[in-house]
Amino acid sequence: MTDAPTPLSRPKPRSGLGRGLNALMGDLAREEPVGGAQTGTSQGIRSLPVGSLTPHPGQPRRHFEESALEELAQSIAQRGLIQPIVVRPHGTGYQIVAGERRWRAAQRARLHEVPVIVRDFDDTQTLEVALVENIQRQDLNAIEEAEAYQRLIADFGHTQDALGKLVHKSRSHIANLLRLLELPRQVQERVLHGKLTMGHARALIGAPDVEALADKVVDRGLSVRDTEKLVRASKPTQRDSDSRGDGAGRDPDLAALEHQLGDLLGLGVRVNYGPKGGTLTLSYSTLDQLDMVCQRLTGDRL
Repeated sequence: MTDAPTPLSRPKPRSGLGRGLNALMGDLAREEPVGGAQTGTSQGIRSLPVGSLTPHPGQPRRHFEESALEELAQSIAQRGLIQPIVVRPHGTGYQIVAGERRWRAAQRARLHEVPVIVRDFDDTQTLEVALVENIQRQDLNAIEEAEAYQRLIADFGHTQDALGKLVHKSRSHIANLLRLLELPRQVQERVLHGKLTMGHARALIGAPDVEALADKVVDRGLSVRDTEKLVRASKPTQRDSDSRGDGAGRDPDLAALEHQLGDLLGLGVRVNYGPKGGTLTLSYSTLDQLDMVCQRLTGDRL
């Protein structure tokens, strides 16, 4: 295949990322349908048995709303599957790159075959296409999107700037989403299932006893603004902090530096200093985040 970048032994961002799906997949509008009996990795639209397709284990989207899936299945049963599913050869069958939701709905609609477009993608391109397609459809929640970014950074050496170009988002958007992965898994699950929004989750980052606060937010149905007030009220006052000597009422320039470094790394950052020096503390919540820090410190895959 000539339209996809050649896989490298040490993956790094490619110059076509900013063009989104067209850069990754080519112009699908130019492709002519071909017969279902064709084999190989031809890029035309063909029909394949539903059972020959399997979902990708690294698919960014993990939560499928039951009611929306049922509505799609009913629509497919009446009108058929209009948009092809993008797949790649895998074992004796094919692995879904983009369109797992349509595949699930097609099964419910009892379709025997579905239209597909076959692409010979490597692992990096597969995750990129799945991420871009889901984001363009606004199908991912904040945690799913953050986990996809983290995997592209940790496993394939992408930078936050390159990811921003890939999905047409700002670097600060990428960094803010990555910070959501600092939250306890129980809180992340609430975001995954739509019980907390990204705004709620951002307000809870760094809060004391964050799981208990998240429970209160959900139980009381608090708005993001009310959540921010709850978090502020839960934090120790400057007077209490001064009595403990933990540095509340800190230098605003130091706080700004911590925030800037936190956005850059997608991690919690704490800077402490004194007359004879100080410490820089990075907080991580997953092994992938720790691996990313180690890679940056050693200069590997950057």
